[in-house]
Amino acid sequence: MEQIDERHIAEPGLVVLDIIGPDEDTVTAVMKCLERVWATSGITPLRRVPGEPGVRTRVYADVLRLGVAQL
Repeated sequence: MEQIDERHIAEPGLVVLDIIGPDEDTVTAVMKCLERVWATSGITPLRRVPGEPGVRTRVYADVLRLGVAQL
């Protein structure tokens, strides 16, 4: 996964979330819930790391901006 750049957390409200779950469906469901609450980078690519359990992804979010379900 790419390094977290200063611009990703350059101001209050910006966060980077690394999500790890047991399977693709679980991780995708979490991303969908997050984008309903906050403005996020959306559904991002999933990946597996050989030798490590689970499925991973990274989501960028602005917790000060409303998600799609709240607009």
